[in-house]
Amino acid sequence: MTLDLRDYLRVLSRRWHVIAVVTVLGTVAGVLASVLVTPEYRATTTLFVSLQADTDTSQLNQGNSFAQARVQSYAGVAQSPEVTGPVVKALRLEMTPAQLADRIEAEAPLNTVLVRLTVTDTHAARAAQISNAVAHRFADVIRKLERPESKKGKLAPSPVRLTVTHPATVPTAPSSPNTAVNVALGLAVGLLLGLGLGVALETVDTSMRDSKALAECLAGAGGPAVLSSIVQDPRATRQPISLRDDAHSPRAEGFRKLRVNLQFAEVDKRPKVIAVTSPLPREGKSSVSVNLAATLAEEGAKVCLIDCDLRRPSVAPALGLVRDAGLTTVLVGQAELHEVLQSAGTFSVLASGRIPPNPTQLLGSTYFASLLRTLAGQFDHVVVDTAPVLPFADTTAMAPAIDGYLLVARAGRTNRSQVTDALRMLERVNVPVLGAVLNAAPVRGEGDAHAYAYSYRPKQDTTARLSALVSSRLAAVVPGRGPADKQPGARVPSKTRS
Repeated sequence: MTLDLRDYLRVLSRRWHVIAVVTVLGTVAGVLASVLVTPEYRATTTLFVSLQADTDTSQLNQGNSFAQARVQSYAGVAQSPEVTGPVVKALRLEMTPAQLADRIEAEAPLNTVLVRLTVTDTHAARAAQISNAVAHRFADVIRKLERPESKKGKLAPSPVRLTVTHPATVPTAPSSPNTAVNVALGLAVGLLLGLGLGVALETVDTSMRDSKALAECLAGAGGPAVLSSIVQDPRATRQPISLRDDAHSPRAEGFRKLRVNLQFAEVDKRPKVIAVTSPLPREGKSSVSVNLAATLAEEGAKVCLIDCDLRRPSVAPALGLVRDAGLTTVLVGQAELHEVLQSAGTFSVLASGRIPPNPTQLLGSTYFASLLRTLAGQFDHVVVDTAPVLPFADTTAMAPAIDGYLLVARAGRTNRSQVTDALRMLERVNVPVLGAVLNAAPVRGEGDAHAYAYSYRPKQDTTARLSALVSSRLAAVVPGRGPADKQPGARVPSKTRS
């Protein structure tokens, strides 16, 4: 799976919470690294290396060249036991000469006769004390090493002299940890890890993120087209019928698009009894069923919605109707069909009734098929809310009485294999799958169409003001038009004959 720039931007928008969490954790790790680590202080002593010679200019130049050539070798002596051992003993340090050597850093800049000795310690004053002691001991060792032997076997004075030009002072601030660097490093590492984790999750994620992904999955399985995508709307739980909440919302327009596309799904034989199902529970098939019935009824058609999900019925509770009297009540002969039909405003509802012990057997019976034929004769459209197709056989059992199936997938939850398996099960019963619906689709992930739907809607305030203005103008020019005539829907009394 290759990702282009647009895909990476989608990763940022979809996985931003993962990226943010990992970035924050990296930053916190940087802060903890600064808080928990013991501070260390660095103290530096600078020594000048010179050669004791006569005042002759040529000898001075030769001495300077000699010192520059030798000073690089001197730096390695600073960590030798000859230097560290006496310093440990003199200062009574609680460490070995080798441990002290690890804390000493000797530097001899090129083309100079300077040697810088830096000591790192957890105490500022002790760092300066050790640095100065190491410098003095280092100077003594170098002088001893450079003492030439005379012809008589005695050691002559050393021509090399090391002078402390800048003794170590007590540092005022720790050299480590560097809080700013640690935090910046933790932030950068966390951000990179978060981006990598986001890309990895996006790569292995096979869920239906948008209608494009669902369409590609259906095309790969030889399935139908995506008829509509229903955007996520937090108000849907409070108002199950989107047309009544906001008739011009993107969610309502999504169901209108579904209604139009269903009319062209089967041109030869327009489906009348449509079963709405989904691969697994909690994917929004009942919500799609309710809103599809309401949208079909919006055109003035007679619509009946049947709750055939006898595993977990939810239509009646969502619409505030009675659940215990309905489909199963009729099927077992305890009531007539017209006695249990309920009204949901613009369409009729046949609730589930009491949950039976054998839903599959009941829905596959000839009596159920006869009941659907009766309803199909009384109504223009019959919408059947069914159980999920993968865990239960109820949906396929009712196939002989169904004209077509509508498959609902939930964005971010339903994956490719679940959609493919559901299609395969529905195809075995030789009933056409009319199309698929992506429920709870992200607004941004569905392009600019939903943003356009938000902006293109009637302005109610402007319409009301315009109506009031027209009414006032009519009242001014039409004789006898009183306040009662200004009321919406009021009828103008006709003239009576004298």
